[in-house]
Amino acid sequence: MKHELAGRLGLVYLVVIGIAVLIVVQALYVQVWKGDELRKQVQNVSRKDFTVAPIRGNIYADDGRILASSVPYYSLRFDCVAVADTLFKRKVDSLAICLSRFFGDAPASEYRQKLWKGKYGAKANRYLLINKKKISYTELMKVKKFPIFRERGTRSGLILERENVRLQPHRDLAYRTVGYLNEAEDGTFEGRVGLEGAFEKQLRGVPGRSYRQMMSGRWISVTVDEPIDGNDVVTTINVDCQDIVQGALTRQLEHYKANAGTAILMDVKTGDIKAIANVSKTATGYREVLNNAIGDAAEPGSVIKAATMVALLEDGYVLPTDTIDLGKGIYTHNGVTLRESRTPIGKVTVQSIFERSLNGITELVYEHYREQPEKFVNRLYAMGLNRKVGIDIVGEAEPYIKYPTDKSWSGTSLRWMSFGYELQVTPLQVLAFYNALANDGKKMKPRIVKEIREGSRVIERFEPEVAMNKICSKQTLAYMRQMMEGVVENGTAKNLKNAACKIAGKTGTAKVAAGKKGYKAEPKYRASFVGYFPADKPLYSCIVVVDNPSTSVGYYGNVVSGNVFREIADKVYSMASLMRHDEQEEEIDQTLPISQNGLKDDFLAIYDELGIDVTDEAGNADWVMTSRDKEGKEFELKARSVDFSVVPNVKGMGLRDALYLLENSGLKVGVSGAGTVSSQSLTPGQRVQKGSYVGIVLK
Repeated sequence: MKHELAGRLGLVYLVVIGIAVLIVVQALYVQVWKGDELRKQVQNVSRKDFTVAPIRGNIYADDGRILASSVPYYSLRFDCVAVADTLFKRKVDSLAICLSRFFGDAPASEYRQKLWKGKYGAKANRYLLINKKKISYTELMKVKKFPIFRERGTRSGLILERENVRLQPHRDLAYRTVGYLNEAEDGTFEGRVGLEGAFEKQLRGVPGRSYRQMMSGRWISVTVDEPIDGNDVVTTINVDCQDIVQGALTRQLEHYKANAGTAILMDVKTGDIKAIANVSKTATGYREVLNNAIGDAAEPGSVIKAATMVALLEDGYVLPTDTIDLGKGIYTHNGVTLRESRTPIGKVTVQSIFERSLNGITELVYEHYREQPEKFVNRLYAMGLNRKVGIDIVGEAEPYIKYPTDKSWSGTSLRWMSFGYELQVTPLQVLAFYNALANDGKKMKPRIVKEIREGSRVIERFEPEVAMNKICSKQTLAYMRQMMEGVVENGTAKNLKNAACKIAGKTGTAKVAAGKKGYKAEPKYRASFVGYFPADKPLYSCIVVVDNPSTSVGYYGNVVSGNVFREIADKVYSMASLMRHDEQEEEIDQTLPISQNGLKDDFLAIYDELGIDVTDEAGNADWVMTSRDKEGKEFELKARSVDFSVVPNVKGMGLRDALYLLENSGLKVGVSGAGTVSSQSLTPGQRVQKGSYVGIVLK
């Protein structure tokens, strides 16, 4: 009996030991051989890894206004398990109705079904996507007031995934120059064009890492590596100038039914690009598509005659007062005949050839360079016309100016190049040359970015850069400026003569070749005007190019592009004058008692009460500007004209007077602050569009 019992116990021991061994072996197997795989499976269930995107840097205009910024948007997800059953069943219908009304893409029944399935389906969903649409922060505040979502903490079940969306507050202004983001292979977005592309490295920042871990029935966010936000880019673009330039160009393209157009405004002294517009016709209207200003190298036509004339003057072959007999205005060489648009011509001066944009300039070039064509081309090279200007945006086209040793050089090349054919340059490259003529011969590298900032700290500054100290002699420069002023006073651009300031420049109307058909196909034209203003003390240079305007409406450069130039010059010059005037007022006001611009009778009553001496130079004017004399002993009143057809300048006025002028101009006014008007959102002097909004800030 004892032996039988001992045998049974031994068997039990053996079984227990066997089971223990199996457990140990299985534990070792799970821990050692299958451990990593199982741990990953657990993590996949209870942990979600995320890349934390950095906030992309802003792109600013020259005055600090934002051209592009990253704004947070949110994806809505729902942890169905975190919400108590009683709360869910009581509020799910109300939540579904709110979601249906908010997104407007599905009935409440569909949202209820999605939520119910997420909670009571075969497998509860702890990460249910409510809607694919991402919502703004303002919209999020509304969503957080919905039933269930308004509960505190994790009981709401609401899970937010933040994503930064790139927005341009000024909509289409300089859209192609500012650039945009494209989706990369890894699903992130990166800049590839415009400033977004050129400064991608500075703007993008460094991504961080985080994960959401399921702990105690709720998701906990854990940051592993903090993201490093991108730096900001401060440009030279002026929003007001960009609005003027782009608006004027777009309206002209619409009027002339043109295919595309480009306009660039540049600060003469610094080379700063204050505005750059590239507008093309699309199926939905005119908008920015391609950056033709820097990427479209084409035959420029007669605007290149300024470089041709510089070469002739520099080599001492002509003077503006020299005369030449162009006869009937028909020139035939190497079997090719060239005609003036109006014939005959007869005897004319060199200056008249330039002012009237006569193709007889080819006679001068042929006479002096036919035995040495390389000398003419070397002059163009010496002005830098064969080199890129080096703007900090990807995509600048290489200029093409052929040389006599090139295979494509022919017996007609010298003549055709002299008036803008058989060579290719971009609008910006042409403008950089004319800007040098306005800038005492100093050629500036076009600058579009001033600074890179990390918050308020400047980490890199781009100073104005001289590309060439002198493109020609002072005497040649004087002759050229005289002739370019003559273009407006006596020549092809007399329609610009009565602008707000004196304009100097050159017209161009180039015939565009149509592929293999060349110039024999249905005629297409490129109309141009390039120059600077004011002519006596240049502040800005500008080029306007319009491609393929309708020949039935008009296609000559002086009208199609020249009128755009004039509108730009009028408005920008007026704006610059107002700014200089305001700066002078501010400098004086700093040492004087506070005074407002407004109604004359009000000031006279106040000054009489205070015993302040007044010099009244306003005559019968109702509205006046106030200032102090040099000694600071008395006030001076000067007339302030008011034209209700344009946006009035209300800076320095009190609220009552400012409202009176703005509302009588047909504008809707928004007010912030207290005191006197320190700034207004609409530029003074521009035409009033009735019902437009203008914001004024008082300080």
